[in-house]
Amino acid sequence: MKAFQYILFPLSLLYQGVLRLRNYFYDTGIFGVTTFDIPTINIGNLAFGGTGKTPHIEYLIRLLQPLVKVAVLSRGYKRKTIGYQFGNSQSTPFTLGDEPYQIYSKFENMAVAVAENRVLGIPDLLYDAPETQLILLDDAYQHRALKPGVNILLTDQALLYVDDFLVPSGYLREYASASQRADIIIVSKCKSNMPAEERTAIKNKLAILPQQRLYFSYIKYGSMMPYFGASALVQTDTAVAFAGIANTNSFEEYLRTKFKNVTVKTFADHHTISELEIDKLLAQFNEQTSADKILVSTEKDYQKLVQSPFAEKLKPYPFYYLPIEIAFFEEDESAFNQQIMDYVKQNCTNT
Repeated sequence: MKAFQYILFPLSLLYQGVLRLRNYFYDTGIFGVTTFDIPTINIGNLAFGGTGKTPHIEYLIRLLQPLVKVAVLSRGYKRKTIGYQFGNSQSTPFTLGDEPYQIYSKFENMAVAVAENRVLGIPDLLYDAPETQLILLDDAYQHRALKPGVNILLTDQALLYVDDFLVPSGYLREYASASQRADIIIVSKCKSNMPAEERTAIKNKLAILPQQRLYFSYIKYGSMMPYFGASALVQTDTAVAFAGIANTNSFEEYLRTKFKNVTVKTFADHHTISELEIDKLLAQFNEQTSADKILVSTEKDYQKLVQSPFAEKLKPYPFYYLPIEIAFFEEDESAFNQQIMDYVKQNCTNT
Protein backbone atom coordinates (compact mmCIF):
# COMPACT_ATOMS: atom_id res chain seq x y z
CA MET A 1 0.00 0.00 0.00
CA LYS A 2 1.32 3.43 -0.98
CA ALA A 3 1.57 6.38 1.39
CA PHE A 4 -1.51 8.18 0.07
CA GLN A 5 -3.51 4.97 0.40
CA TYR A 6 -2.62 4.75 4.10
CA ILE A 7 -3.88 8.30 4.54
CA LEU A 8 -7.16 7.63 2.73
CA PHE A 9 -7.72 4.13 4.10
CA PRO A 10 -9.89 5.26 7.08
CA LEU A 11 -12.31 6.82 4.59
CA SER A 12 -12.40 3.53 2.69
CA LEU A 13 -13.27 1.71 5.92
CA LEU A 14 -16.09 4.18 6.55
CA TYR A 15 -17.36 3.65 3.00
CA GLN A 16 -17.14 -0.12 3.47
CA GLY A 17 -19.32 0.12 6.56
CA VAL A 18 -22.02 1.95 4.62
CA LEU A 19 -21.85 -0.61 1.81
CA ARG A 20 -22.04 -3.57 4.18
CA LEU A 21 -25.10 -2.09 5.89
CA ARG A 22 -26.75 -1.50 2.50
CA ASN A 23 -26.01 -5.05 1.34
CA TYR A 24 -27.24 -6.46 4.65
CA PHE A 25 -30.58 -4.73 4.11
CA TYR A 26 -30.85 -6.32 0.66
CA ASP A 27 -29.65 -9.76 1.79
CA THR A 28 -32.16 -9.89 4.68
CA GLY A 29 -35.09 -8.55 2.67
CA ILE A 30 -35.39 -5.22 4.48
CA PHE A 31 -34.83 -3.61 1.08
CA GLY A 32 -36.90 -5.15 -1.68
CA VAL A 33 -35.34 -7.08 -4.56
CA THR A 34 -37.23 -7.41 -7.85
CA THR A 35 -37.02 -10.36 -10.23
CA PHE A 36 -38.56 -10.48 -13.69
CA ASP A 37 -39.99 -13.38 -15.66
CA ILE A 38 -37.90 -12.40 -18.68
CA PRO A 39 -34.34 -13.85 -18.55
CA THR A 40 -31.62 -11.34 -17.71
CA ILE A 41 -27.84 -11.47 -17.84
CA ASN A 42 -25.85 -8.77 -16.06
CA ILE A 43 -22.30 -7.76 -16.94
CA GLY A 44 -20.67 -5.66 -14.23
CA ASN A 45 -17.57 -5.09 -12.14
CA LEU A 46 -16.44 -4.02 -8.70
CA ALA A 47 -14.04 -1.32 -9.86
CA PHE A 48 -14.81 2.01 -11.47
CA GLY A 49 -14.65 1.37 -15.22
CA GLY A 50 -11.98 -0.05 -17.44
CA THR A 51 -12.70 -3.79 -17.32
CA GLY A 52 -14.21 -4.12 -20.80
CA LYS A 53 -17.95 -4.41 -20.14
CA THR A 54 -19.03 -3.13 -23.57
CA PRO A 55 -17.01 -5.58 -25.71
CA HIS A 56 -18.19 -8.43 -23.47
CA ILE A 57 -21.80 -7.34 -24.02
CA GLU A 58 -21.12 -7.26 -27.76
CA TYR A 59 -19.68 -10.79 -27.51
CA LEU A 60 -22.91 -11.97 -25.87
CA ILE A 61 -25.00 -10.22 -28.53
CA ARG A 62 -23.13 -12.03 -31.30
CA LEU A 63 -23.48 -15.31 -29.44
CA LEU A 64 -27.19 -14.98 -28.69
CA GLN A 65 -28.70 -13.03 -31.59
CA PRO A 66 -29.07 -16.12 -33.79
CA LEU A 67 -31.14 -17.79 -31.03
CA VAL A 68 -33.24 -15.14 -29.28
CA LYS A 69 -34.35 -11.53 -29.57
CA VAL A 70 -31.83 -9.69 -27.38
CA ALA A 71 -32.16 -6.21 -25.90
CA VAL A 72 -29.67 -4.15 -23.89
CA LEU A 73 -30.47 -1.97 -20.87
CA SER A 74 -27.78 0.35 -19.54
CA ARG A 75 -27.54 3.27 -17.18
CA GLY A 76 -26.19 5.46 -20.00
CA TYR A 77 -23.30 6.93 -18.04
CA LYS A 78 -22.38 10.56 -18.85
CA ARG A 79 -25.33 11.09 -21.19
CA LYS A 80 -26.98 14.49 -21.25
CA THR A 81 -30.49 13.16 -20.65
CA ILE A 82 -32.20 11.79 -17.57
CA GLY A 83 -34.74 9.06 -17.04
CA TYR A 84 -35.66 6.33 -19.47
CA GLN A 85 -34.55 6.67 -23.10
CA PHE A 86 -35.14 4.16 -25.91
CA GLY A 87 -32.71 4.06 -28.81
CA ASN A 88 -34.10 5.26 -32.13
CA SER A 89 -33.03 7.02 -35.33
CA GLN A 90 -32.83 10.33 -33.45
CA SER A 91 -30.51 8.98 -30.74
CA THR A 92 -26.94 10.17 -30.31
CA PRO A 93 -24.07 9.36 -27.94
CA PHE A 94 -25.28 12.33 -25.91
CA THR A 95 -28.84 11.05 -25.45
CA LEU A 96 -27.95 7.38 -24.82
CA GLY A 97 -24.35 7.59 -23.65
CA ASP A 98 -21.35 6.69 -25.78
CA GLU A 99 -21.25 2.95 -25.01
CA PRO A 100 -25.00 2.20 -25.40
CA TYR A 101 -25.00 4.23 -28.60
CA GLN A 102 -22.03 2.23 -29.88
CA ILE A 103 -24.03 -0.96 -29.36
CA TYR A 104 -27.14 0.55 -30.94
CA SER A 105 -25.24 1.72 -34.02
CA LYS A 106 -23.32 -1.54 -34.54
CA PHE A 107 -26.15 -4.07 -34.33
CA GLU A 108 -29.06 -3.86 -36.73
CA ASN A 109 -32.52 -3.97 -35.16
CA MET A 110 -31.01 -4.04 -31.67
CA ALA A 111 -33.28 -2.69 -28.93
CA VAL A 112 -31.12 -0.54 -26.65
CA ALA A 113 -32.46 1.53 -23.77
CA VAL A 114 -30.99 3.46 -20.85
CA ALA A 115 -32.40 4.15 -17.39
CA GLU A 116 -30.78 5.02 -14.08
CA ASN A 117 -33.30 2.75 -12.33
CA ARG A 118 -33.12 -0.64 -14.07
CA VAL A 119 -36.17 -1.99 -12.18
CA LEU A 120 -38.29 0.75 -13.73
CA GLY A 121 -36.44 0.58 -17.03
CA ILE A 122 -37.20 -3.07 -17.80
CA PRO A 123 -41.02 -2.62 -18.08
CA ASP A 124 -40.49 0.46 -20.26
CA LEU A 125 -38.08 -1.46 -22.49
CA LEU A 126 -40.52 -4.36 -22.85
CA TYR A 127 -43.26 -1.89 -23.77
CA ASP A 128 -41.08 -0.39 -26.53
CA ALA A 129 -39.66 -3.75 -27.67
CA PRO A 130 -42.30 -6.38 -26.77
CA GLU A 131 -40.60 -9.01 -28.93
CA THR A 132 -37.63 -9.06 -26.52
CA GLN A 133 -36.81 -12.53 -25.16
CA LEU A 134 -33.67 -11.74 -23.13
CA ILE A 135 -32.19 -8.57 -21.64
CA LEU A 136 -28.48 -7.89 -21.23
CA LEU A 137 -27.94 -5.56 -18.29
CA ASP A 138 -24.93 -3.27 -18.59
CA ASP A 139 -23.20 -2.42 -15.31
CA ALA A 140 -25.98 -3.43 -12.90
CA TYR A 141 -23.82 -5.37 -10.41
CA GLN A 142 -24.34 -2.73 -7.72
CA HIS A 143 -28.02 -2.29 -8.62
CA ARG A 144 -29.13 -4.62 -5.81
CA ALA A 145 -32.82 -3.79 -6.25
CA LEU A 146 -32.75 -6.03 -9.34
CA LYS A 147 -31.79 -9.70 -9.24
CA PRO A 148 -30.49 -10.92 -12.62
CA GLY A 149 -30.77 -14.47 -13.86
CA VAL A 150 -27.01 -14.65 -14.45
CA ASN A 151 -24.54 -12.29 -12.77
CA ILE A 152 -21.23 -11.88 -14.61
CA LEU A 153 -18.40 -10.05 -12.85
CA LEU A 154 -15.37 -8.72 -14.75
CA THR A 155 -12.00 -8.01 -13.18
CA ASP A 156 -8.99 -6.56 -14.98
CA GLN A 157 -6.02 -8.94 -14.97
CA ALA A 158 -3.70 -5.99 -14.30
CA LEU A 159 -5.53 -5.09 -11.06
CA LEU A 160 -7.64 -7.93 -9.69
CA TYR A 161 -10.28 -6.97 -7.16
CA VAL A 162 -8.45 -8.97 -4.48
CA ASP A 163 -5.42 -6.68 -4.97
CA ASP A 164 -7.40 -3.44 -4.94
CA PHE A 165 -8.92 -1.22 -2.23
CA LEU A 166 -12.19 0.61 -1.85
CA VAL A 167 -12.33 4.22 -2.94
CA PRO A 168 -10.85 6.64 -2.15
CA SER A 169 -7.70 4.63 -1.37
CA GLY A 170 -8.30 2.35 -4.36
CA TYR A 171 -10.59 1.88 -7.35
CA LEU A 172 -13.20 -0.48 -5.94
CA ARG A 173 -16.75 0.78 -5.57
CA GLU A 174 -17.63 -2.35 -3.61
CA TYR A 175 -15.49 -4.54 -1.34
CA ALA A 176 -13.85 -7.65 -2.81
CA SER A 177 -16.05 -10.19 -1.01
CA ALA A 178 -19.04 -8.83 -2.97
CA SER A 179 -17.67 -11.02 -5.76
CA GLN A 180 -19.52 -13.88 -4.06
CA ARG A 181 -22.76 -12.66 -5.68
CA ALA A 182 -21.37 -13.50 -9.13
CA ASP A 183 -22.29 -16.67 -11.01
CA ILE A 184 -19.46 -16.12 -13.48
CA ILE A 185 -16.17 -14.28 -12.99
CA ILE A 186 -14.16 -13.23 -16.05
CA VAL A 187 -10.56 -12.08 -15.76
CA SER A 188 -10.41 -9.58 -18.62
CA LYS A 189 -7.69 -7.85 -20.63
CA CYS A 190 -5.29 -10.76 -20.30
CA LYS A 191 -2.30 -11.12 -22.60
CA SER A 192 -3.36 -13.28 -25.52
CA ASN A 193 -0.36 -15.53 -24.86
CA MET A 194 -0.86 -15.81 -21.10
CA PRO A 195 0.52 -19.18 -20.01
CA ALA A 196 -1.75 -21.70 -18.32
CA GLU A 197 0.39 -21.56 -15.18
CA GLU A 198 -0.37 -17.85 -14.72
CA ARG A 199 -4.09 -18.47 -15.15
CA THR A 200 -3.91 -21.19 -12.53
CA ALA A 201 -2.13 -18.83 -10.12
CA ILE A 202 -4.88 -16.23 -10.60
CA LYS A 203 -7.56 -18.86 -10.05
CA ASN A 204 -5.96 -19.84 -6.77
CA LYS A 205 -5.63 -16.19 -5.75
CA LEU A 206 -9.30 -15.42 -6.41
CA ALA A 207 -10.43 -18.52 -4.49
CA ILE A 208 -13.82 -18.62 -6.18
CA LEU A 209 -16.77 -20.45 -4.63
CA PRO A 210 -17.65 -23.99 -5.74
CA GLN A 211 -20.77 -22.84 -7.59
CA GLN A 212 -18.93 -20.10 -9.48
CA ARG A 213 -17.21 -20.46 -12.85
CA LEU A 214 -14.02 -18.62 -13.82
CA TYR A 215 -12.99 -17.67 -17.36
CA PHE A 216 -10.21 -15.62 -18.97
CA SER A 217 -10.63 -13.21 -21.88
CA TYR A 218 -8.37 -10.92 -23.91
CA ILE A 219 -8.79 -8.03 -26.35
CA LYS A 220 -8.68 -8.74 -30.07
CA TYR A 221 -8.18 -5.69 -32.29
CA GLY A 222 -9.75 -5.37 -35.72
CA SER A 223 -8.58 -3.52 -38.81
CA MET A 224 -8.32 0.27 -38.76
CA MET A 225 -11.59 1.80 -39.93
CA PRO A 226 -11.78 5.22 -41.66
CA TYR A 227 -13.75 8.01 -40.02
CA PHE A 228 -14.89 10.11 -42.96
CA GLY A 229 -14.42 8.01 -46.06
CA ALA A 230 -10.64 8.06 -45.77
CA SER A 231 -8.81 5.74 -48.13
CA ALA A 232 -7.94 2.22 -47.07
CA LEU A 233 -5.02 2.24 -44.67
CA VAL A 234 -1.65 1.69 -46.32
CA GLN A 235 1.70 1.09 -44.70
CA THR A 236 2.59 3.98 -42.43
CA ASP A 237 5.05 4.52 -39.61
CA THR A 238 3.55 7.31 -37.50
CA ALA A 239 0.30 7.48 -35.52
CA VAL A 240 -1.06 10.35 -33.47
CA ALA A 241 -3.77 8.90 -31.25
CA PHE A 242 -6.22 9.99 -28.61
CA ALA A 243 -8.32 7.99 -26.19
CA GLY A 244 -11.03 8.86 -23.69
CA ILE A 245 -11.23 5.48 -21.97
CA ALA A 246 -10.56 4.35 -18.41
CA ASN A 247 -7.42 2.35 -19.18
CA THR A 248 -5.38 3.05 -22.31
CA ASN A 249 -2.56 0.55 -21.69
CA SER A 250 -3.65 -2.13 -24.15
CA PHE A 251 -4.61 0.47 -26.78
CA GLU A 252 -1.18 2.09 -26.58
CA GLU A 253 0.66 -1.23 -26.51
CA TYR A 254 -1.14 -2.40 -29.63
CA LEU A 255 -0.39 0.81 -31.53
CA ARG A 256 3.29 0.48 -30.69
CA THR A 257 3.35 -2.97 -32.25
CA LYS A 258 1.98 -1.50 -35.50
CA PHE A 259 3.70 1.88 -35.80
CA LYS A 260 7.29 3.01 -35.35
CA ASN A 261 6.33 6.39 -33.90
CA VAL A 262 3.29 6.70 -31.63
CA THR A 263 2.00 9.73 -29.75
CA VAL A 264 -1.06 9.24 -27.52
CA LYS A 265 -3.14 11.95 -25.91
CA THR A 266 -5.28 10.54 -23.10
CA PHE A 267 -8.47 11.94 -21.60
CA ALA A 268 -10.77 10.86 -18.80
CA ASP A 269 -13.21 8.04 -19.48
CA HIS A 270 -16.28 9.14 -21.52
CA HIS A 271 -14.60 12.45 -22.33
CA THR A 272 -16.19 14.66 -24.99
CA ILE A 273 -13.40 16.30 -26.96
CA SER A 274 -13.66 20.05 -27.38
CA GLU A 275 -12.85 22.24 -30.37
CA LEU A 276 -9.70 23.49 -28.64
CA GLU A 277 -8.57 19.92 -27.99
CA ILE A 278 -9.19 19.02 -31.64
CA ASP A 279 -7.09 22.02 -32.71
CA LYS A 280 -4.26 20.90 -30.42
CA LEU A 281 -4.51 17.35 -31.75
CA LEU A 282 -4.27 18.54 -35.35
CA ALA A 283 -1.34 20.82 -34.49
CA GLN A 284 0.43 17.84 -32.95
CA PHE A 285 -0.31 15.83 -36.08
CA ASN A 286 1.02 18.55 -38.38
CA GLU A 287 4.24 18.74 -36.35
CA GLN A 288 5.08 15.14 -37.24
CA THR A 289 7.76 15.13 -39.94
CA SER A 290 6.84 11.76 -41.42
CA ALA A 291 5.08 11.81 -44.79
CA ASP A 292 3.21 8.64 -43.82
CA LYS A 293 1.14 9.47 -40.74
CA ILE A 294 -2.40 8.97 -39.51
CA LEU A 295 -4.74 10.02 -36.71
CA VAL A 296 -6.24 7.22 -34.60
CA SER A 297 -8.89 7.02 -31.89
CA THR A 298 -10.61 4.26 -29.97
CA GLU A 299 -13.95 2.94 -31.19
CA LYS A 300 -15.76 4.49 -28.23
CA ASP A 301 -14.33 7.94 -28.98
CA TYR A 302 -15.34 7.57 -32.62
CA GLN A 303 -19.02 7.36 -31.68
CA LYS A 304 -18.95 10.82 -30.12
CA LEU A 305 -16.49 12.53 -32.41
CA VAL A 306 -18.20 11.58 -35.65
CA GLN A 307 -21.27 13.56 -34.47
CA SER A 308 -19.34 16.46 -32.99
CA PRO A 309 -20.11 19.92 -34.37
CA PHE A 310 -16.35 20.27 -34.81
CA ALA A 311 -15.92 17.06 -36.83
CA GLU A 312 -15.61 19.05 -40.07
CA LYS A 313 -12.14 20.10 -39.00
CA LEU A 314 -11.01 16.48 -39.13
CA LYS A 315 -12.41 15.51 -42.52
CA PRO A 316 -9.33 16.55 -44.56
CA TYR A 317 -7.12 14.29 -42.43
CA PRO A 318 -6.41 10.54 -42.61
CA PHE A 319 -8.43 9.65 -39.50
CA TYR A 320 -9.13 6.07 -38.37
CA TYR A 321 -10.57 4.30 -35.36
CA LEU A 322 -9.55 0.96 -33.94
CA PRO A 323 -12.43 -1.48 -33.30
CA ILE A 324 -12.07 -4.16 -30.63
CA GLU A 325 -13.67 -7.44 -29.71
CA ILE A 326 -12.98 -9.81 -26.87
CA ALA A 327 -11.99 -13.42 -27.19
CA PHE A 328 -11.71 -16.25 -24.71
CA PHE A 329 -8.90 -18.73 -24.45
CA GLU A 330 -9.82 -21.81 -26.43
CA GLU A 331 -10.78 -24.04 -23.53
CA ASP A 332 -12.75 -21.23 -21.89
CA GLU A 333 -14.65 -20.18 -25.01
CA SER A 334 -16.58 -23.41 -25.44
CA ALA A 335 -17.31 -23.73 -21.70
CA PHE A 336 -18.48 -20.11 -21.36
CA ASN A 337 -20.63 -20.29 -24.48
CA GLN A 338 -22.21 -23.53 -23.29
CA GLN A 339 -23.01 -22.14 -19.85
CA ILE A 340 -24.72 -19.11 -21.37
CA MET A 341 -26.55 -21.17 -23.99
CA ASP A 342 -27.79 -23.60 -21.33
CA TYR A 343 -29.27 -20.70 -19.37
CA VAL A 344 -30.94 -19.32 -22.47
CA LYS A 345 -32.40 -22.67 -23.54
CA GLN A 346 -33.75 -23.33 -20.05
CA ASN A 347 -35.31 -19.89 -19.60
CA CYS A 348 -36.24 -18.52 -23.01
CA THR A 349 -39.26 -19.67 -24.97
CA ASN A 350 -38.99 -20.63 -28.64
CA THR A 351 -35.28 -21.51 -28.50
